[in-house]
Amino acid sequence: MVETGVAAAVNSKTRILILGGGFGGIYTAMELSKSIARRSSGDVEISMVNKENYTVYTPMLGEVISGSLSPLDVSIAIRDLCPHINLFVQGVEHIDFDRKAVITSVNSSSVKNEIPYDHLVLALGLEDNFSIVRGLSDHGFHFKNVADALILRYHIIAMLEQADTEKDTAKRRKMLTFVVAGGGFSGVEAIGEMNDYVRGAARRYNNINDDDIKMILLHGYERILPEFPPSLSDYAYNILKKNKIDIRLNVFIEAVTDDGAVLKGSTVIPTKTVVATIGGAPGAVLKALPLKKERGRIIVNQYLAVSELPNIWAIGDCAYIMDNNTNKPCPPTAQFAVREGKRLAHNIIAEIDNRPKQPFSFKDLGMMSALGHHSAAGVVLGIKVSGLLGWMMWRFVYWSKLPGTVRKIRVAFDWILDFVVPLDIVNINLDPTENISKMHFEPGEIIFSEGDPGDKVFVILSGDAEVLKGTAQNPVGILTIGDCFGEGALMYDKPRSASVRTVTAVDVLTVERKAFKALFTNVPVLREAFESIIYKRKDIA
Repeated sequence: MVETGVAAAVNSKTRILILGGGFGGIYTAMELSKSIARRSSGDVEISMVNKENYTVYTPMLGEVISGSLSPLDVSIAIRDLCPHINLFVQGVEHIDFDRKAVITSVNSSSVKNEIPYDHLVLALGLEDNFSIVRGLSDHGFHFKNVADALILRYHIIAMLEQADTEKDTAKRRKMLTFVVAGGGFSGVEAIGEMNDYVRGAARRYNNINDDDIKMILLHGYERILPEFPPSLSDYAYNILKKNKIDIRLNVFIEAVTDDGAVLKGSTVIPTKTVVATIGGAPGAVLKALPLKKERGRIIVNQYLAVSELPNIWAIGDCAYIMDNNTNKPCPPTAQFAVREGKRLAHNIIAEIDNRPKQPFSFKDLGMMSALGHHSAAGVVLGIKVSGLLGWMMWRFVYWSKLPGTVRKIRVAFDWILDFVVPLDIVNINLDPTENISKMHFEPGEIIFSEGDPGDKVFVILSGDAEVLKGTAQNPVGILTIGDCFGEGALMYDKPRSASVRTVTAVDVLTVERKAFKALFTNVPVLREAFESIIYKRKDIA
């Protein structure tokens, strides 16, 4: 079912539709609003499609992990920034260039919404490319939005709580080892904030010493922060090392499981926390577009327009834009996206008014990265800054660019409080309500051990595993695609009667105890099926 959106109500107006509410999309909308406000004709209408009704001020996202800033400090309502646009809090399903319409849906529901346009702005950004590492989508932590930062924060606190009372040395070591994959800006800032927070919070736990904590940064190239001059990259490297962060260069992560990170060469880092900041890839909608692309990004001309089709524009991370100053592609950074958005807004209005458009040109003002421990490094207007001065400048620059006086006051107040109040270690349970999930295991891993309590049922989606029994752990059976196991311990509330170990890499679907109990109790056909499985195969519980 397709419903026509409100943007179609006034057909006499030129309809500008922006897809994406990141820096590029927001600043396009803001600048368009200013331009349209100066027009007396009221002949232009602006609409935006974004999955959330807010935009995230990503440069400060890392401080949500440590609690220095509230999630609301870095979340800005789009309606406040762009009060005169039509906002569709929906997901983009399909773009129909022939009909000049975008098909959207709310939470991927079956009811679709059709939004027509005269000018279309593609500012959809990129999505996390977790598929390049086995198990990363099942066990890795994202770090792109506020929810990601909060989930990671509360997971860190949960690890500290469990480690404080854990007697098993190996399990305790895994809980206190934190891995970040990716040594770019996001990875360096994430591990800097995590390191400060974990080591600061650990002082509140009686049984955790600073030496128990391991912070590991994995980077696949010769130096971290490769966008920096080598001297600043080296400075950042030394500061992180001084702050007890283990940096491993020229290292690639190959797989992630519930118990560790597997590196190229089969080295395993036992850990319960892997944060991935390893770059993005175009989403399904962008991939499907019949437009010329370079490295997955849509190629645009100097005016930010797509050459193949009229009135189609692209900016931000999803666009391949040549920088006239360097003759290289514009980097996917906020400062470039902001300027692209402003230039694009003027070019769209120029196109509508049949006036000459202006090419996009912008000289990089510099770049900065926070390193933790009140230290930062960067280049501003060609001048290298570092240390405490760099950190103060880093904070001031991003604080000054926060939209809205009220938000600036809130952030400043939170920063002052951060110096005088102890770290907050309250752990709010953010576990999803659904009880079905996926897990990945590498060859030779134990899925569960004989004697373990029954907490979930497993179904193999890919790979093979073997069943082991007794102190000698002798193989007594093989499990393969489609096999279900682990149900006996849940059905009869008893410990596992066997161990299961993977033979190959294995993906499983898991059903938690509560959901399984509800199904087993209330669905007779399912109960009979599981009872039949147990009768035929009594060696796995």
